[in-house]
Amino acid sequence: MADKPSDLVQGTLDMLILKTLALEPMHGYGIAVRLEQMSKGVFRLNAGSLFVAFQRLERAGL
Repeated sequence: MADKPSDLVQGTLDMLILKTLALEPMHGYGIAVRLEQMSKGVFRLNAGSLFVAFQRLERAGL
């Protein structure tokens, strides 16, 4: 279980990124656009959030 709400959000973003990349390889902007499309505009990412998530995934070896 997540220690704090932000941990849950970070984990969710990481999983959404991995699921998006499992569909097809794409660059950061493409991931942001795809996530916004899949969520029907509810989930909007800024470049900073995406970059930090990429760093987390890279550190985890994913």
